[in-house]
Formats: sequence, structure tokens, C-alpha cells
Amino acid sequence: MSNTSKFRKLAGFSAFAFAAITAANSVNAANWRYAHEEYEGDVQDVYAYKFKEYVEENSDHTVQVFRFGELGESDDIMEQTQAGILNFVNQSPGFTGSLIPEAQIFFIPYLMPTDMETVIKFFRESKAINEDFPELYSEQGLELLKMYPEGEMVVTVDEPVTSPEEFRNKKIRVMTNPLLSETYSAFGATPTPLPWGEVYGALQTNMIQGQENPIFWIESGGLYEVSPNLVFTGHGWFTTAMMANQNFYNGLSDEDKKLVRDAADYAFEEIIVHIDGLADEALEKIQAASDRVTVTRLNDEQIEAFRARAPQVEERFINMTGERGKQLLDQFKADLEAVQGQ
Repeated sequence: MSNTSKFRKLAGFSAFAFAAITAANSVNAANWRYAHEEYEGDVQDVYAYKFKEYVEENSDHTVQVFRFGELGESDDIMEQTQAGILNFVNQSPGFTGSLIPEAQIFFIPYLMPTDMETVIKFFRESKAINEDFPELYSEQGLELLKMYPEGEMVVTVDEPVTSPEEFRNKKIRVMTNPLLSETYSAFGATPTPLPWGEVYGALQTNMIQGQENPIFWIESGGLYEVSPNLVFTGHGWFTTAMMANQNFYNGLSDEDKKLVRDAADYAFEEIIVHIDGLADEALEKIQAASDRVTVTRLNDEQIEAFRARAPQVEERFINMTGERGKQLLDQFKADLEAVQGQ
């Protein structure tokens, strides 16, 4: 056989092999479905698209992202994930708390530090976050991939507030989370739990009836029309979690499991950069949009009046979650002490 014939034969085999490999990759490639509970450009949306970016740049898989409302409410997308209809879901403990009561720990006021550097270090190093919570999520058929902060929580009211007494009889719209309601009750307000999708409509109704003075609010760095008085109480950071259907995850190859973990880590690092200064930027936009906006940052003495009411929320958390919740809270505090002591 001439060298030319051998080359042609080899080239033919190579082309066939390449075509076979390509076909196999096409068969093995999957379109993964991922839903979250926020809007375009919000923190969860940015995280989802960073996850998608990493997966698609490092594999033949694709990721289809669904934003809030496209597949229903927060409860709907969680049910779809548990049923295997969705592969991934991003849901905050505020809504997951009805499924995993211990997740409500993030709504105990003044438990979390307020400076971003310490908060990020806590999420990276905490045993409660990285070891205990995955076990709790696993019990519900969920593979917890990453918990991450979105930003400091801010209260919006119809007039400046600096004390629990001034919160008295103020109606606060909150997500459907018992401990969050307990927090604002402890602060002196009257919480009204509503599904996220109904909050804006309810506020609009109140505006029409003259019960609210509409301007804006900050939520996870976003900019929304609501109320002209923003109160920074320093009582916590809004936290969210990204997870997978556990059966789906367990059925992945080791290579794809690593891909998913690496993508979640990549998105985490990207989101930490994204949220740095995000709330300040949103606040600047709010103040530039209206001269009726007031911003109240409580001083240490004012904060102490609210902090003094935190123990009753802790007690409520333990009553709701039992001994396991108490152990998680103890670990949470130990992790925070270790991080703050570094």
C-alpha cells in the first residue's frame, strides 16, 4: 500500500472517529433547567448566568435560565425542582424556611456581622454553612451547591424611624416566613406575610388607597418603587441558596459533578465582586431620582434598642426547630466567633 493510500485511509479513520466522538458528545450533552426567584439583572440572575457561562464554556451542556414568574412563584419552582422538572433552583431561606425550618436562622436579627469582608469570610469558612446545611437540604431531596449573601437588609417605611416605639403599628410587607414576621414584630411593627409576587401589587393597592407614600426600595441591590424612607438598622444580610435536584445530581458522571461544583464556585466568586458597592450604587440612583427620599442610618445607641429585642427571636427559632435548631445556632455562633477573631 502506498504512503498516499495509507494517509487517505488514516485520514478516513480519523474523520470517522471525530464524527463518532462528536455524535457521542451531542448525545451526552444536556440542556439543564435552572430557575430563580428574582428579575433580570438582580443578584440571583447574575449568579445564574455566571453559572451558565461556566458550564457552557467548559462542556457541551447548555443551561436554560428561568426568571421570577416565568414558571410560577418561589414555592412553584421549588416543587418543580423536587419533582425533577427543574435541575437547579435558587431560593432564599425566606421561602425555603417552610420546607427547612432551620434555614430561617438567617433572619435572626443581629446574628450576622455587618461588614462585607467578615460576611464573605463566614460564608467561605463556616461549618454550619458548608457541612451542616447540606445535610438539612439533602433530607428534602436537594443537593445544596452554594449559599451566598446578596446584600444588607433595609427597611422601607412611610416616615423616618429610629426606635422600636416609632415602628409601632407600621405595616411591613414580608415574605412568607414565620421567623421574619417574628423579627419585625419584635421590632414593634405589624408584619404582613405575602408571596413575593403579590408584594408589589399589594403596595400599589395601598398607594391608590393613600396608605403608602410611594417612591423606591432597595432589595438585593435592585431599585423598585415603593416608599421614601429607607432605614438601615444593620440587623442582617439577605442570604440565598443555589441547589440541585439530588437524584439528578447523583446521576451525573463524576466529571459533570465536578463541572457543576466548579460552576457554582465560579459564580460565587463573580457574585462577590458584583455585590461589592451594589447597594450604594442603588441608593445613589434612588436619591438622584427623587428629592423626597430620606435615608436613616441608626447610630450605635439606636441599634442597641433593636438588638435588645433579638433574644426573643432566637427563642422563637429554637421553639420552631427544636434541639437540632439549637445545635445549628450554636455552631453558627461558633463559626462567627472564629471568623471575627481572625
